[in-house]
Amino acid sequence: MDRISAIRNVEDALAAFEDGTVDLTTTEERVLAAVRTYATDYEGEATAAYRVQPISRQEPVVVVAASPDEAVERATSILGENVVAESVERI
Repeated sequence: MDRISAIRNVEDALAAFEDGTVDLTTTEERVLAAVRTYATDYEGEATAAYRVQPISRQEPVVVVAASPDEAVERATSILGENVVAESVERI
């Protein structure tokens, strides 16, 4: 899925919520599915989606990077703190 398709899917989900045809839970699921599908389309390319689990946080951070080390660097940049990774998983 390319970026434009992902954005359209998110817009469709939000429009359905605004129209009252779906509830918040369904909207969240549709948006999450669109983002995950977009992120996992990096398989086989020079970059991939990685799930970085920092020791200091309960929630993982998902980033696109060329390697596990770069994924930790990107997570550090996003969180604004030095990330010590408990685990880094390509997804």
